[in-house]
Amino acid sequence: MINQFSRTEILLGKENMDKLKNSRVAVFGIGGVGGHTVEALVRSGIGTVDIIDNDTFSLTNINRQTFATHKTIGRYKVDVAKERLQEINPEVIVNTYKTFFTPESSKDFDFGNYDYIVDAIDTVTGKIELIMQSKKCNTPIICAMGAGNKLDPTAFEVEDIYKTSVCPLARVMRSELRKRGVKSLKVVYSKEEPIKPKFTPEEKKGNQPAPGSTAFCPSVMGLIIASEVIKDITQT
Repeated sequence: MINQFSRTEILLGKENMDKLKNSRVAVFGIGGVGGHTVEALVRSGIGTVDIIDNDTFSLTNINRQTFATHKTIGRYKVDVAKERLQEINPEVIVNTYKTFFTPESSKDFDFGNYDYIVDAIDTVTGKIELIMQSKKCNTPIICAMGAGNKLDPTAFEVEDIYKTSVCPLARVMRSELRKRGVKSLKVVYSKEEPIKPKFTPEEKKGNQPAPGSTAFCPSVMGLIIASEVIKDITQT
């Protein structure tokens, strides 16, 4: 019978589509990377997604975040995402959390409930907490490294954290994970040297300006992550 996942089923088969429908994936952070990840997961047939993000959409999100439009400015990202995801698949279960993930807020989540965890958040402390909790529960996790200040979408690779190079965030993560005895971690990272931002004098004043970003680098990273999640779930 023809359904919205028929083209995917041609490649994966009925058994794997059932497996995806019965899977629950948590995506922490649904900005430029995580937003594209969760949309691709739902379009691929994942039956339950948990989306965790406390942010609202702003004007500067529109250049790269899949759920961001002029109409969604000021709205919570998880609320907008839930509406769109259920328009894509009315049967998908979407659990939303307006939460800034930290070691302190990790107690609000049962990581053993997930079949897979996606780390698409920005803070090192949050990433480390996600990794340690996933390892504790033996739940698979994939982590996004730096996508800001990049222009080459072909430079992204899937690799173990200890085989990464160039990426400044990956370097920090390697050091912190060694201290904690973490032996391996699947990540998506870029070998492109970060581009020096072209800030105006006004933009340089005050707090550290946000990194530059494009429509194509975060989206490519997000889609690579989604493909790894689908591959890992269907091959287990």
